[in-house]
Amino acid sequence: MGRKEDNIKRATLLMNKPEFIRNIGTAAHIDHGKTTLSDNLIAGAGMMSEELAGKQRFMDFDEQEQARGITINAANASMVHKYGDKEYLINLIDTPGHVDFGGDVTRAMRALDGVLILACAVEGVMPQTETVIRQALKERVKPMLFINKVDRMINELQVTPEAMMEKFGKIITEFNKRVATQLPAPLNKDWQVKVENGTVAFGSAYHNWAISAPYMKKSGITFKEVFDLCVEGKQKELAKRSPLHDVVLDMAITHVKDPVSSQKIRIPVIWKGDVNSKIGTQMYACDPNGDVSMMVNKIIVDPHAGEVAVGRLFSGTVKKGQQLWVAGMPNPQRVQTVALAVGADRIPVETCCAGNIVALSGLKDAISGSTVSTIKEMEPFEKITHYSEPVVTKAIEAKHMKDLPKLVEVLRSVAKADPSLNIEINNETGEHLLSGMGELHLEITEYRISKEQGIEILASPPIVVYRESVAKKAGPFEGKSPNKHNKFYIVVEPLEEDIRKAIKTNELPQGKLKDPKAIARQLVEMGMDKEEAKGIIMFKDDNALFDNTKGIQYLHETMELIKQSFEEAMTLGPLSNEKVSGVKIRLMDAKLHEDTIHRGPAQVIPAVRSGIYGAMCQAGRVLTEPVQKVFINVPQDFMGDAVREVQSRRGTIDDMGQEGINAIVVAVTPVAEMFGFASAIRGATQGRAIWSTENAGFVTVPHELQKDVVKDIRQRKGLNPEPYDAGYYSA
Repeated sequence: MGRKEDNIKRATLLMNKPEFIRNIGTAAHIDHGKTTLSDNLIAGAGMMSEELAGKQRFMDFDEQEQARGITINAANASMVHKYGDKEYLINLIDTPGHVDFGGDVTRAMRALDGVLILACAVEGVMPQTETVIRQALKERVKPMLFINKVDRMINELQVTPEAMMEKFGKIITEFNKRVATQLPAPLNKDWQVKVENGTVAFGSAYHNWAISAPYMKKSGITFKEVFDLCVEGKQKELAKRSPLHDVVLDMAITHVKDPVSSQKIRIPVIWKGDVNSKIGTQMYACDPNGDVSMMVNKIIVDPHAGEVAVGRLFSGTVKKGQQLWVAGMPNPQRVQTVALAVGADRIPVETCCAGNIVALSGLKDAISGSTVSTIKEMEPFEKITHYSEPVVTKAIEAKHMKDLPKLVEVLRSVAKADPSLNIEINNETGEHLLSGMGELHLEITEYRISKEQGIEILASPPIVVYRESVAKKAGPFEGKSPNKHNKFYIVVEPLEEDIRKAIKTNELPQGKLKDPKAIARQLVEMGMDKEEAKGIIMFKDDNALFDNTKGIQYLHETMELIKQSFEEAMTLGPLSNEKVSGVKIRLMDAKLHEDTIHRGPAQVIPAVRSGIYGAMCQAGRVLTEPVQKVFINVPQDFMGDAVREVQSRRGTIDDMGQEGINAIVVAVTPVAEMFGFASAIRGATQGRAIWSTENAGFVTVPHELQKDVVKDIRQRKGLNPEPYDAGYYSA
């Protein structure tokens, strides 16, 4: 039996002992070495050849990942590691670092109990490092720090041991500052990383060595020896004396709690049901004999097995042939296969118990983020909040008409696998809109559709997603139904910033409200007037609808239609048919016909919509555009060129500093101006700039540009170039 087969056999034996399981991941800024590190851990555990580790990119088994040298999907692998005289099963997820794939990182965190955050010794804590720390802490995943590329720091920057220790100290302080501000007590102190307790390790993932304080004690190697071996180019010897996988996996076993202990901290944060209910206590205890509760964090589309749902099992035991419910779906589904994921392979097993990361086929209704259970009405896990939303759109269509039905099917499965994509399927025109986090995100998705699924497609140039809002308060505006028998009086104003933030972080729920009184109390705590807050009806995206009328006859019967028209109006705004954002809609009065037949959908929906649109016209419609924070690291001589490049794209410089011999430029630039930036900045700085971006929300389009931008959008959508004014809606 080969080492890999032996390993798989040992892994399947450990699956049923939660106290010997550790669920960990790697996360970091792009190019800080996560995949190379994961490869080395897998090689060390005997799952691939050590010669190829760091070069083969075992975890990047997607063809595009191999070609581009970046991680696009979060990949899973299970391995066995001996610590002391006991063996442990380690489930590892390698996550992407590129900002366009941040959604994958957030979803992976839901399955983990601990995360190894990498920071490059040369670059330090970067913007995306901050984001992954924030994502981990929000999900209560315990962080550990691995300072990578230490060999580059020694050999390329030629630092002294003292300067190196100073730089390490700086990175650790930066890291701990983030932990301290984002966690409640006592975790904000307990989860800080320290060199002496072994929650920090240093090394080179590429050269396969690492050290930590406990490992130095255990192996007798000293810091000076490490430094000297690097300078002398003897990193192979160093890798033998202090192998990366031993140091890192020892650290994970010592500092990450097993699923039973971890779930006590995590369940109250990621699940908002009653912790004292039957399923609540079962998840709290990670009970293998309880009801099944699982959160899907990834869908793999397998050409043979179909859609495979990978996720964390929080309670119960899944078996082949078992019936499970996907939350929100009407029919139960039967599990066809149960498996452990090891890179591109899946190892079939008969059963799998709570505390594991498991792959199930047969759950065709599951999408990334679904809750799966043996209980039909189980309260789903908290919706996963993404730190950025889709900001770039492309229109795609099938090149050949015969491929149209297949394209629709493929788009549906792509949307299941990647919820960060927004897909609008238009069966009438055959043109489908694909919205993603950035140009690269859409390029990869197009590649998957055309190359992997074999459908030839035509794609439009990328277009930016805008939002509509209002400048001030206006109304009441009268919206009349086509038969003139029903009238609605509507006031519109900008929604308070605190409330918008609470909607974005899921503190305030979307759609139908279970407990409007509790929501009203929350709104009052945020500073809203009590009478106004009492009228809360629903939220749609970051907009709110209130009923502030008094004793209107038949209003209760009409409310469902009013909600429907509010949702429609918020999806297509009156300025350029873009989504509406940050608006508060208040119904102040209404006159309704006593006969049901005269106040049906064809009358009420246009009346409420006209009332909302007219009031928005009076309130001053504004267009907002997505912006990105751009971080550029460039030699001093090219700083002027880099700044000019940013400023020529309507960018504003936020900050300028220096790190070593390089200049650091931080700017905010509209996404609309960022197309083609990669080749432009390369040309301007002779390829010497390292840059990254982070989505930074929406800002108002400058007044002098708004008219032209609106005209362009409307013409592109086949609308009248001039938006209608309030008079049009009162007719």
